[in-house]
Amino acid sequence: MRVLLLGSGAKDHAIAWWFSKSSFLSALFVAPGNLATQRFATNLSTVNIADPGDVYQACVDNKIDFVFIGTETPLFTGVVKYLNDRGIETFGAPSASLKIEGNRAFSRAFSARHNIPVPRGSFFSRPEDLEKYLIKHKGEQFIIKSNSVTPSRIMLSSNDTDALMHFAATLFPKGDVLLEENIKGTPATCTLLVDRNGYLALPVTSDYMKKSAEDNTPTGGMGAICPVPLLEKLKGKIKERIIDPTLYGMKVEQLSYKGVLTLSMMIREDGEPYLVDYHVRLNDPATQAMVPLINTDIISLLYAMRHDRINTMELSVSDMCTVAVVLASEGYPLCPKTGKEINGIDSRLLEPILDYPVVFVGAIQDEAGKAITTGGRNLTVVGKGRNLQEANRRAYDLIEKRKFRGLWYREDIGNAYFT
Repeated sequence: MRVLLLGSGAKDHAIAWWFSKSSFLSALFVAPGNLATQRFATNLSTVNIADPGDVYQACVDNKIDFVFIGTETPLFTGVVKYLNDRGIETFGAPSASLKIEGNRAFSRAFSARHNIPVPRGSFFSRPEDLEKYLIKHKGEQFIIKSNSVTPSRIMLSSNDTDALMHFAATLFPKGDVLLEENIKGTPATCTLLVDRNGYLALPVTSDYMKKSAEDNTPTGGMGAICPVPLLEKLKGKIKERIIDPTLYGMKVEQLSYKGVLTLSMMIREDGEPYLVDYHVRLNDPATQAMVPLINTDIISLLYAMRHDRINTMELSVSDMCTVAVVLASEGYPLCPKTGKEINGIDSRLLEPILDYPVVFVGAIQDEAGKAITTGGRNLTVVGKGRNLQEANRRAYDLIEKRKFRGLWYREDIGNAYFT
């Protein structure tokens, strides 16, 4: 199979690395790709992945059999339908299904219709209404985020009215904002490969969203662990209360598709699972944490989805653990500094198959032989071990040894599970 992967982040490097190990693969292309993917795939750096016509022409030029969409932009610009209509096989959510991620007002209403537990929340279209509500509930802890897909993973958790209003001011130009209760507990990301007859669950991860445990500024994903030790006894409850009603609801509302469905959840301190968000794609950094543990050939899974039998597949997963640590540019997530050279990234670090840990490259490109930052999350260092403590040590040992100057990271990914 000749595969084209659309994306350029660390998540996409991880997916490309997974593809590179397939016995069914004859050629791998990544558009636009990054400094690392060019080591074992052909980067198509000039392809505009938001332009369906441009992607289609790249498929024709390179005799592509299958397109895998790693990042959200091509989903929301109609690439899936455009390619499928022209005979290029592509799995992903069609336009009618995108609102389950791209419109939180719809997803909350969908959850209510199908009795899926979600945090209590309210939508606001005017800053003055939001301010009145916050003043009335002064001192309460809330999470605030955009109703729309952009920036879907950037949010703020705070009990400071001024901080919440300041962040909301950056969101209102894009549309309504969602203010919801802050549920205390364990974050969990459940990734499903779905087709029209069922699903296959990939390993569950727990993502670290804040810059630090005490931080109350806008955040994106800063790390993840896999698997989540606390979830084994809760898997049945998650299936019954979130997964099954979600897939049933999508079927009866004609939202089903072949592709990826990711459930971002919080497991409350009393063990009750709550759905926080849907994503119609793989998530970063959850992907980087789980891919090194999966032994099953990704193309064999795509073949199963092609014939709507993904629910008959058994996933082979390592019994080891991973700790994924994200290294980010100064100013991430709102104003990351770009154009900075990062030292410590040599050829050995970029080989597609390495001893532990694995380093997935994100927003870094090769410019005249130098590693230059082009965005916020630049590297994900993934330690792998017999337990989370060993995986944690291996990840941070490499970070300390390499000294990626100019990048910052959390120093406690996974600590809560072994300290």
